[in-house]
Amino acid sequence: MTPHTPAPALAPAAAPADGRPAGAAMPPLDAWLYRHQSSGAVCMTVGVMAWFDGAPPPMVWLRERVAARWGAQERLCLTPDAATGPRAWPRWVAGPPFAAEDHVVEGPVAAAAPAEAVVARLLAQPLGPGRPPWQLHLLPAAGGFALLLRAHHALLDGGSLIALLRTLLDAPVAALPGPRAGREPTARADAPASRAAWARALADMVPRGRPLPFHGAVDSRRAVAWSRLSMADVGAARDALPTGRASANAVFLAATAGALRAAGAVGRLRLPGVCAMVPVDVRTADEAAVLGNRYATVRVPLPLGGDARGRLARVDGFTRRAALKERARAQARLVASRPRRHGVLDDALGRYADSPFYSSLLCTSGATYAGPLGLGGARLAGMAGLPPLSPGHPLAVSMCLHDTSVVVTVVTDHAHRRLADRLPALIHAEVLALRP
Repeated sequence: MTPHTPAPALAPAAAPADGRPAGAAMPPLDAWLYRHQSSGAVCMTVGVMAWFDGAPPPMVWLRERVAARWGAQERLCLTPDAATGPRAWPRWVAGPPFAAEDHVVEGPVAAAAPAEAVVARLLAQPLGPGRPPWQLHLLPAAGGFALLLRAHHALLDGGSLIALLRTLLDAPVAALPGPRAGREPTARADAPASRAAWARALADMVPRGRPLPFHGAVDSRRAVAWSRLSMADVGAARDALPTGRASANAVFLAATAGALRAAGAVGRLRLPGVCAMVPVDVRTADEAAVLGNRYATVRVPLPLGGDARGRLARVDGFTRRAALKERARAQARLVASRPRRHGVLDDALGRYADSPFYSSLLCTSGATYAGPLGLGGARLAGMAGLPPLSPGHPLAVSMCLHDTSVVVTVVTDHAHRRLADRLPALIHAEVLALRP
């Protein structure tokens, strides 16, 4: 069982003696992500980048649309209580509706810098205290423009970021319902943790990784690089196995495994090996609109030996057997009962979950689950997920699918920027190698 799991409803916090707003205790996952940054360990800015072909919208129009379509989202009005002590459980304080002019900005414009450098700089900037920690940037791009939505990971997960961007776009739009949209759901009383769930949670504590050449302290700068694939190429890779169609996520994980080995990033082949931490959305159908952190992580071993199809078969077999969604939800139910206080055991588990013995790197994927989308007269051409780095892990990889495009993104700290330069092309090549 790891701290990377969702929790039940926000619990009211006792009113402080100094007259400050009482706020509400952060759910365990929010608190875990918040303390990574508040302790000075690592910046926890997470983002989603969306590219558009066409003329950019006027800033006044964009702010009006954000206010109209996001104004009812209570989650976007939460601010961390900056006065919380180092050992106190962190809290969210609900504020008035956000001011769009404070959160929707143009630029920064970097005349000589490529888009990757601009995004890397923004990803390394913490969203400061004093207002809800999120911001939407309108960025110029060749032949069009881009929108970059970034937030403190304690406030929003990757699924929330994609859902929010979708609600800004023109039809077809899957609008979030108003009254429920920003609220955390309550824990289900009819879904207690079973013995099997406890067994799975204990099994998830077993070390599956080992220190790799790139593990170590994460510096304060970021490097970002991406590669674009066609959905046709990913579809052909999914059909590479004679036993049945693999998932797009299995293709992504198998290709990442091959790319890491090709880049010389895994050292000598020995056990334990390389293990990806894979976030799994645990929202039920009636919670699809809930913003916040609603995921749990499942660790997937990444095979390094054999050919590309052999690696895909092993990853696909593991992810099918593990029943990732059910496993993640069982883990979420267990963590939902955790008390919101610090303890020696919780701190020790946190340090272990941050170590390379627990996982080697984050591999996350997302999708718009929609056909053509646009903003004004501009067409959405693709999206990229921008995960944060965690303590001791200066490498994260993401995949984002929209319509006919797939974007693979690599994020590293500055010291490991050569991995960012090499891995997107290597992952692309591994996907192509899977085609019949």
